[in-house]
Order: sequence, then C-alpha cells, then structure tokens
Amino acid sequence: MKHFISIKDIPAKDLRKILIDAKKRKNSRKYLSNLDIDKGSPLKGKLLIQMFEKSSLRTRLSFYLAIKQLGGSALTLRPDELHLSRGGESIGDTAKILSSFGNAFMFRTDSDKKLEEFKKHLSIPVINGLSPSSHPTQILSDIFTVEEIKKKPIHKLNIAWIGDCNNVLNSLIVASIKFSFKLKIGCPKKYKPDKKIMDYIKKNNNKIDIYSSPEKASFNADVLFSDKVISINDKVNKIKKLKSFKKFKIDKNLMSYAKKDCIFLHCLPRGNEVDEKVFSSKQSKVWIQALNRVHVQKSILLYCFGKLR
Repeated sequence: MKHFISIKDIPAKDLRKILIDAKKRKNSRKYLSNLDIDKGSPLKGKLLIQMFEKSSLRTRLSFYLAIKQLGGSALTLRPDELHLSRGGESIGDTAKILSSFGNAFMFRTDSDKKLEEFKKHLSIPVINGLSPSSHPTQILSDIFTVEEIKKKPIHKLNIAWIGDCNNVLNSLIVASIKFSFKLKIGCPKKYKPDKKIMDYIKKNNNKIDIYSSPEKASFNADVLFSDKVISINDKVNKIKKLKSFKKFKIDKNLMSYAKKDCIFLHCLPRGNEVDEKVFSSKQSKVWIQALNRVHVQKSILLYCFGKLR
C-alpha cells in the first residue's frame, strides 16, 4: 500500500513509471467509450471513497472515471453529511470506518494537517486531490500532457509559470526537482513562493528563476502555465491582489516572448489572468490537459495498490 500525498514523497523513478503506464493505458483506449473497462479489470471489486471539502469538477469527474475504467466503483461523500464536520466524530474514528468499507480514499481538503491525520489512521491508501500546500495529481497529469504534445521528456524543455504562487505552483516546483526541468516563475515581488518552498528549493540545489517581469519569465518558454489569481477560499484583499497582478495577464503580447510553438496550460477554472484570444487559440491545450487527468489518475490508483504494469 502506498499513499499519494505529495510529489516530494515519491521517488522520481516511480513517478516516471506512473507516466509510462498512463501513456500505455491512454493508447489502449482509442476505440473505447468512457465507461468501457480496461482489459483485465485491474481494480475489479475495489471501492474508491471520495470526499470533497472544496469545490471540484475535473478532480471529481476524472477520479470517478478512473476507478470505473479500472473495473472498480466510486462513492462520493459530502463532509456536511458526516458526523466529522459537526465535531461529532474524530478523524481517527472516521478513518477506521473508511478503511473498513473502502479500498482507497481520495481527499480534497482545506487542511494539510487534516490530510496527515487521515494518513495516520487509515489502513488504506490516501490520495491528495488538492490541499492548501499542493496539488500533486494535477501536476503529474500536466507533465504527461506536456510530454505528449511536445513529444520530448520535460527535462529538455523550458517551463514558465506566470501568476500567483499557490498550491499548484508548489507541486510544479517540486516536480521540477524530481524531473530536472528548467522552471521560470513570473510573479509580483510580494507574492513570491513562501519560505518553506524556497527552503526546499535551496536544500535540493535547484535553480529556479523568479522574476517580477512576466516578459523575462516567459522568454524562450516551451510551455507557459498559469492559474486563477483569486482562489475560491482566498482570504485576501481581492481588489488589491488583482491590481498587483494586472501586468501579469497572459495575452498575445506576452506569449510572443515565448517560443513560436509554445503551448499554454491552465488547470482551470480560469479568471481574468488569461486573455480570451490566448485561451481559445491553437496554442491553448487546456481541454486535452483536463481530459488527461483520467489516464494519469488511473495509473496513480494502480501505483497505490501496487499494481502498476
């Protein structure tokens, strides 16, 4: 049994195995419909329990299809329906029940501490579907998308991130160390990655360039990432923050600093951080990016169950 909580915790060779498996599985489904089951039904009889403390569309849909295509089933719980959310039951007791009824637990949470507490008490794999500090399933799927479109390993590409330094970027930074790719970040000076992630970069002797100029960060990029500046639960002065990011909007002019065949990726949902002309352009691969979540999450599930091919 293996957990999938942070890319930090997983050896680079295992991350690569997940991507290789996902590629094989995607190729084998060219003529299958969404609910057709993979050959061999590798997770037949397995139940994935999902719980969402934060809003979700892509993560919810992709994990549902992932377990279904592997031959298993999914059950989604709402926190407000459980004793846990009202303080009537501990995380430890809840975890014991989840472990008795399910075979894996996918948790999208507003608390890293809560995620670690579940890990401590669960006797089944736990997968981080998003937490305040990271979004590992998203970034691993994004690497899959980059390599699929560019037809090159990511360490041979220049990657740029323009926008807020959030949980998605944290996972991208960790991935840049695991996969040894160049990463340039463009963000306002007051919104740089926090001390914890900066210390992690220094500890791993990784050179990540951070610029207060979006043009410098975008220069010569093969891939340009972004995310929403204001997240749903952001407890900040939204007007002030949006004003700080005004010159970091991704438009055709900013894309012109990148390579001509640069692709644009965004984990969605989007806000005003990207111009419609970029978002709807041929360079934008956001829909492929979203669909690829299914294939990679299937391989993540198999990794957690020790069943990677």
